[in-house]
Amino acid sequence: MNNILGIAVKQRQIDYWIVSAKHDLDVAETLFQNEKYDWCLFLAHLVLEKVFKALYVQNIGEMAPRIHDLVRMANMAEIEFKEETLEFLDAVNTFNISTRYPDEKLIFYKLCTLEFTEKHFNQIKEIYKCLLQKITH
Repeated sequence: MNNILGIAVKQRQIDYWIVSAKHDLDVAETLFQNEKYDWCLFLAHLVLEKVFKALYVQNIGEMAPRIHDLVRMANMAEIEFKEETLEFLDAVNTFNISTRYPDEKLIFYKLCTLEFTEKHFNQIKEIYKCLLQKITH
């Protein structure tokens, strides 16, 4: 492991990403309860992205890269997953893109039914919990 960041800076960065991810998860839960399913899944993507960034800082010892691709972040943070989980993360990547661009936004909005959102949000929360267990304090 590289130790480019000092221990105190490294821990502050890890804490920053974890606190921010927890905040976003709380907001995503509120959006889900208020039936704002497209934005719930958008924020759920950010939750995983931020935990991967915390793990990157922890495992690599550098500032987290400014990327949003969850599969790439998992690889860069040296987190291994089964192929099916990587495929799911790749699908979750589209939640980040689909809410940003008007031509895709309506299609994504229609896709985000209660059933679709609940299924994906629950799986995202499971991955989130699994990733948190990899953070050492």
